[in-house]
Amino acid sequence: MLHIVNKSPFERVAFDSCLAHAQAGDAILMIEDAVVGAVDGSRFAGKLKAAMADKTVYVLGSDLAARGLEGKAMEGVAVVDYAGFVDLTANNERTQSWL
Repeated sequence: MLHIVNKSPFERVAFDSCLAHAQAGDAILMIEDAVVGAVDGSRFAGKLKAAMADKTVYVLGSDLAARGLEGKAMEGVAVVDYAGFVDLTANNERTQSWL
């Protein structure tokens, strides 16, 4: 399953809800304001690192760049472009958007 999160983990509980429901082997894609949670050293980094133990985490590179965070994603987070976003959607039978 692909989980798509677009809200900042510092303002909403959408990402916490996502982490509580995501299962081992799932993919998580952070887009829009959610990308701020992928920055190394943030107070959310520990939760994200724990999730990466059995889930794959992606971040949309253009959203990082739009927020001045290009190149600042923590180690282990895969940066994808829009084609990668499409591939993730096509390669997962189900998607869940967390609003």
